[in-house]
Amino acid sequence: MKTSGEKVRAAVIGVGYLGKYHAEKYAKISEVELVGLVDSREERAREWAEKLGTRAYTDYRDLLGKVDAVSVVVPTDQHFSIARAFLDAGSDVLIEKPITQTLRDAEELIATARSFRRVLQVGHLERFNPAFLAVRERIRAPLFLEVHRLTPFRGRGMEVDVILDLMIHDLDIILSFVRSEACRIQALGIPVLTENVDIANARVEFDGGCVANITASRVSGQDIRKLRVFQPESFVTVDFAAKKALFYKRSLNPATGRIDIEAKPVPAEAGDALEMEIRSFIHCSQRRAAPLVSGEDGKRALALALKISAEIRKGLEKIPSIRSFYERQQDLRDPA
Repeated sequence: MKTSGEKVRAAVIGVGYLGKYHAEKYAKISEVELVGLVDSREERAREWAEKLGTRAYTDYRDLLGKVDAVSVVVPTDQHFSIARAFLDAGSDVLIEKPITQTLRDAEELIATARSFRRVLQVGHLERFNPAFLAVRERIRAPLFLEVHRLTPFRGRGMEVDVILDLMIHDLDIILSFVRSEACRIQALGIPVLTENVDIANARVEFDGGCVANITASRVSGQDIRKLRVFQPESFVTVDFAAKKALFYKRSLNPATGRIDIEAKPVPAEAGDALEMEIRSFIHCSQRRAAPLVSGEDGKRALALALKISAEIRKGLEKIPSIRSFYERQQDLRDPA
């Protein structure tokens, strides 16, 4: 545990679109000393290091053993190797979602963090969204969930499909209050602008009887991030983008004797979800506390995401035009 007044030495690995925001948040936290920023593009690392008054690096290994806490904000295929190196070197790690590409790698990171008594937090940002935090305790017995996460095409995260890129946010949210296992998955999706699936829908049934219908798209004409949760006698809606939530409850109208639905806004504290996430991570690093979104949580979301992706892939392989598309992509990757 850090002593009073002792700062947490932190670094950010990857200062692309999201990484630079991580760096800005660390720089404004008084309990943190931002030791350095790492990016394979030296010019970008130097630019942000100069802006934030820290040092630029192009090789993360230069910081091993020199930081207490680190954000890993690099492409998914690099998550495991970089996070494992910092855990081995004694650093706490905040790793962007998805935790890794494979369950085996996720399990190894979790085991490594446990053996070295390190904090391993996964960047499922919506858990810190003020609207979700405000309504979370009102979700007690969910039976049906409807989720939409639609964004315009931005050309980021293309190394994974839309399930691992976007839908996984909502899978983590769902799994945070639906604790039973998925027993049946029906899913469909198609590639539109990339070689990976860009729009997908999944219907997931859980052992406890809950059903979730989840849609994710990165080729939408608008930006929508909404959740509806239905349970006996009430339901809630969360607009993640607007940071607003409503609670709908059954009530008796004394004038008519009829059952009505009463809708009430749920007050949400103002706040920046990313800053709250990073402050929570630093708190856990200082106090040796368990993170709100653990490595195990990240693994559960990844496991469900991979099952959905596999179900979609099975369907796509039955379509001749899609099958030949995948074969062409494979030929490009592995020329004879």
